[in-house]
Amino acid sequence: MLAILKPIWTTKTETATRVRQRIERVMDWCAAMGHRSGANPAFWKGSLQQMLPAPTKVKKVVNHPALAIDEAGAWLAVLQTREGIAARALTFLALNASRSQEIRKARWDEISFETGTWTIPAEHMKMKVAHRVPLSSTAVMLLKDTPRLAGCPLIFPSPRNSEMSDATLSAVMKRMHQAEEDNGRKGFLDSVSKRPAVPHGLRSTFRDWVAERTEHSREMAEIALAHEMGSEVERAYRRGDMLERRRQMMEDWAAFLTTSRHATM
Repeated sequence: MLAILKPIWTTKTETATRVRQRIERVMDWCAAMGHRSGANPAFWKGSLQQMLPAPTKVKKVVNHPALAIDEAGAWLAVLQTREGIAARALTFLALNASRSQEIRKARWDEISFETGTWTIPAEHMKMKVAHRVPLSSTAVMLLKDTPRLAGCPLIFPSPRNSEMSDATLSAVMKRMHQAEEDNGRKGFLDSVSKRPAVPHGLRSTFRDWVAERTEHSREMAEIALAHEMGSEVERAYRRGDMLERRRQMMEDWAAFLTTSRHATM
């Protein structure tokens, strides 16, 4: 295990951590099936932690650059001047504070226009748990205005009717920022790191908006972001996902984005 992990532990810490975790799961399966015995060589506690520095000490976590709250509306207004399915997908991502993967894999059969709900299957979620999104009226309007391609189940497909790449969404934001700079403006920068904002950072913008500009609860925001909350026992007892209460929060978020600094839908 050390021979595998040491070469990448300090240079590619996140990758190395995931490699260790996956090997640990494979070794656990092998033991359960009777293919091996003894301690799991990929265990961190009481084993590898004695020989490798903790991941948090090796590399400081760098947050994804996010839009400042007060620039979110202006950013959306600029985005709406751009044509193409990628710009439309990025708008939908912003309205729902979603992850890129959830948007790129989104299918028409996940959408219920009757209830205004987007049900994302577990296999498309980071935590591998199905997630319901209460769609704002603005998000529903965007979907109804999005053309459906014959024989393609994806809502936002690539030009080849396949899944759009993550780089495609990122490229839209990069071009938006560059265009602003080319016109003598500062562009859309993270207020702390001063780096250009990226798609994933929009989730942080949403989270900051909930905390600083609304009375909506932290719990609702965390559920909206599909974050794992509380202990395993707490999660087991929490049956609901506050769908209808979150619906008003997402309506408020859409209204904030589309009315701030001349954004329109």
